[in-house]
Amino acid sequence: MRKPKNWNQPCPNTECQSYGLMNKGNISAISTYLTQSGKRRIFKCCDCGTTFSETRDTVFFDLKTHEDKVMMALKMILVKVGLSGISFVLEVKVETVLEWLDRAYKKADEINVTLLKELSVTEVQLDEMWSFVKRKVSKKAGVAIESNDECDDGRQWIWVSYAPEFRLIVAMVVGPRTFKTALLLIQITASVILGVPCFFSDGFSCYLPALIEYYYKIKTFEKTGKPGRPRNPVKEPHEDLVYGQVVKKRKKGRILEITYRIVCGAERFIKSGLKISTTLLERLNLTIRQSLAPLGRKTLSFSKNRENLNKQVVFFQVFYNFTRPHMSLREKSAETDNLFERKYVSRTPGMAAGITNHVWTFRELLTMKFDYSP
Repeated sequence: MRKPKNWNQPCPNTECQSYGLMNKGNISAISTYLTQSGKRRIFKCCDCGTTFSETRDTVFFDLKTHEDKVMMALKMILVKVGLSGISFVLEVKVETVLEWLDRAYKKADEINVTLLKELSVTEVQLDEMWSFVKRKVSKKAGVAIESNDECDDGRQWIWVSYAPEFRLIVAMVVGPRTFKTALLLIQITASVILGVPCFFSDGFSCYLPALIEYYYKIKTFEKTGKPGRPRNPVKEPHEDLVYGQVVKKRKKGRILEITYRIVCGAERFIKSGLKISTTLLERLNLTIRQSLAPLGRKTLSFSKNRENLNKQVVFFQVFYNFTRPHMSLREKSAETDNLFERKYVSRTPGMAAGITNHVWTFRELLTMKFDYSP
């Protein structure tokens, strides 16, 4: 047996005292085995004796398909190729591609939960992007065009919260254009951000009550001495909450007028030096539409299931944050006399936010493991 060393592998046994510990000298490589994708190692925990493969807790665990084929399918999802197209090119069933997507989504969700927390940002832009699932108008919606909270089909929106200073996608949610979905977006955003940032959005009315649900103070009313019950305490916007809106007036698809208004926190907004804008997030919406086939404006690749659409959206979020370099974030490299040296160093939103220190490879995204030691 080889001596314990750093293998970047945590013990998967939840009952082991070394569960989740990485590079603590508790993992040994004991053997190898051959797969279609090459040689793989088998590890053993020195404390509990549990043996496991190096692909344990990754997208490739217990798959008989070549890893390159799986990565090709997942990459095609991110470059606006529909599921039927992927099925035809790679000669696999659509159900197989959806199974790979489900594995990638679970890994992406794990990355979000582990890394997106306690972010220090000064500004968050909110917006929603129209799409539809299965049919353009839900049967449960009746005569209404917009789907309600009980509808999983019809008009569904991709809700995004975005930190423009890092070009970081904070949260993405798929759901109808209702208060309940707006509340879910704010809930996820508030859980990963420190303090109270400035929020900017379009003129959608549900954002303000959703923000007050998480950033509020309780206002009480004194007894008046008059007959009748006293007024119940109510929630008011937190004194640090800044919320601005960009309201666009349109006619036949053309913008006639743009109004900027501060809904709450005017004094703090003036001191912050920021400006009310959702420009960068609207540009991100274009990137998302050009990346995911179901979100094309005129497409036959629309999603037939809201859950599958949500999986693609979350997978894209993690890919965008950690694997795809952003041109506006690049930095000049050290000056050199060699003309063949790179002039710029690529950076991702995750690097700009201080979450990671390098651009992830696509395989690294699918096989990332974390140290859960206290």
